[in-house]
Amino acid sequence: MFSMKKIRILQINAVYGHGSTGTIVRDIEHLCYQNNIECFVASPDPMVTNANNGYVIGNIIDHKLHAILARANGAHAYFSHIPTFQLCRYIDKIQPDIVHIHNVHSNYLHFNMLLGHLAKRDIKTVLTLHDCWAYTGGCYHYTSVNCDRWQKTCGKCPKKMMDTPAFFLDISSKILADRKKYIMSIPRLIITGVSKWISDECKKSVLKDAKIITIHNGVDLDIFKPTPIPDSSLDLRNLKVSLSGKRIILAPATKWLLPINRKVLDYFSSHMNDSDVLLLYGVYDTPPLLPPNVVAYGYTKSREDMAALYTMADVLVNCSREESLSLVNVECQACGTPVVTFDATAPKETVDNINSFSVKAGDEKELFRMTLSILENKAQEKSEACRSFVEKKFEINKNYQKYIELYRTL
Repeated sequence: MFSMKKIRILQINAVYGHGSTGTIVRDIEHLCYQNNIECFVASPDPMVTNANNGYVIGNIIDHKLHAILARANGAHAYFSHIPTFQLCRYIDKIQPDIVHIHNVHSNYLHFNMLLGHLAKRDIKTVLTLHDCWAYTGGCYHYTSVNCDRWQKTCGKCPKKMMDTPAFFLDISSKILADRKKYIMSIPRLIITGVSKWISDECKKSVLKDAKIITIHNGVDLDIFKPTPIPDSSLDLRNLKVSLSGKRIILAPATKWLLPINRKVLDYFSSHMNDSDVLLLYGVYDTPPLLPPNVVAYGYTKSREDMAALYTMADVLVNCSREESLSLVNVECQACGTPVVTFDATAPKETVDNINSFSVKAGDEKELFRMTLSILENKAQEKSEACRSFVEKKFEINKNYQKYIELYRTL
């Protein structure tokens, strides 16, 4: 009797088990083991030791030094030579069949060195685009500055002091040339985009000759579901009591408090009914002076608490203008709460325009009109339809099973 050798995967990511990409990596790892695939995870995050086979890349001193050096010219992932050399030795030791690269732009890895090693060893490689960094000269997104230089050469970067600050030199043109040279040197490469939008954008880039497919991110429907406030969440209980009798418009503060969206915030606050309240969640510090019908709330302590907050709301309004997908929209609908979102970049893929809606980015009047329409026509069947939409398109096992099928195909 012959026994088939297990497929062996190595995932590489900036974090493990938390944050959007860290949760995705952990979920793929768990699904691998359910499908008899051996999975290793490498990350600079100490939490990676919680993985079945976790490998810590570098140390805090190296990460800090890398960050300082990268500030000179925006060259993230161009340092950490010794930790990258050690990672390459680790790769040779465990001999993975496939290396799955997620986010590497967090000051812990020499990207070109890693890619060169994978090409030399002819290791099958999956590169997932959680943002645009891998096919640009260093920025995570570019639509806010209407830049298309990444399609050919980069240079004279309009985001020189933003995503990856470069205080002295602009080498975005060299970075983009390196992207093409080193990524495309891998013989057996597949690029996966987390949305159709980002996959289509990559097809316009210097990586357009690679095989590029789309695998949407997924959400755990056992966690994100209509959820009562847990007994342990005193803050949420107090919040609900303070907002009793109000129609709650939930909004991610990190998007709403941006200067570009101040006009949206002012429009909403001046047109809402007395029975409405705009609840900004995820506020970092003491927020700027807010109108009386706008309430700031901090961070939830767990995903279960987040599900309870989504469930408490009557509608979520997301005025994000640059995102690779927007799991916030998906998670909220999984909890039965409709969403209104700007249609710029990928968030438009997260709504069905039947029960949740996308509107033209920057159109605060239409954003408010659709929000009001949902508030005035809220019904149980609409909540159920929102969850049903997520079940069909973003269920975690269904979507990440596509990675398992991809591994097996490779």
